[in-house]
Amino acid sequence: MGGCGSGDDGGSATDSAAGSAANEQAAKQGAAEAPQGAAPDANKAEGGQAGAPVEFRKDDRAIIYTGSISVRVDDVERAATRATSIATGAGGFVGGDKRSSGGSYTEATITLRIPAGKFAGVVDELAGLGKQERRDINTEDVTEEALDLDARIATQRARVDSGRRLLAQAKTLADLVMLESELAKREADLASLEAKKRRLDDLTALSTITVELLGPGATLPEEDDDATGFLAGLKGGWKALAATFGVLVTVLGALLPWLVALGVPALGGVWLYRRLRRPRPST
Repeated sequence: MGGCGSGDDGGSATDSAAGSAANEQAAKQGAAEAPQGAAPDANKAEGGQAGAPVEFRKDDRAIIYTGSISVRVDDVERAATRATSIATGAGGFVGGDKRSSGGSYTEATITLRIPAGKFAGVVDELAGLGKQERRDINTEDVTEEALDLDARIATQRARVDSGRRLLAQAKTLADLVMLESELAKREADLASLEAKKRRLDDLTALSTITVELLGPGATLPEEDDDATGFLAGLKGGWKALAATFGVLVTVLGALLPWLVALGVPALGGVWLYRRLRRPRPST
């Protein structure tokens, strides 16, 4: 019994050692195969679940700031140089510069791209260049659009990864051609979504300010009047009548030379025809 017991213990120990060795080998084999098997999970973790919402904190709102300001200054060139310095000092740059001058007026229109966090301060500095005559500030919250683009990009990346895995497993030429076409379409859709997201990120990261610098003799352009009522309707109808009359006069002026060139010979022909057709008196 003692021999049998010791033999059983030896067999159990042998089985345990064999099982441990098998488990260790399986673990090594699983670790070796982990990169291939874990690729879908990694892609899933990277791209996120299809349609899963991306949560934003309250301070992570995506807002586009745009504004325009008109300032009357004594020296337009000096004020334009100062406005450019304000933009570059805030970490922005000049997106456009248009200047014009005449006998009694000088004006400049400069488009500035400013970091969103310094938008309000830069607008106040620009207003201090001279006498502010007009200011128009607009904000647009595009957080929902940004979240939607993020979700669509994550889903499309997962589809691209899936198409690449299927393409690697293609067996026939027909499958290869079909999968290449589908993968190209998915990659094109992904590139389009990423381009939209980059554009949106640029608009939210850098605000746009249009500065209009007016010299002493420059006149401020009139704003569009969106008023309603009898006077507004009367003003609009008068403008429409004047525009229609101008069009009619233009058309008449264009047709008058043709009427003279063709009408005079036509009238002469009609007169001659009637004269020849008139009966002669009998002798």
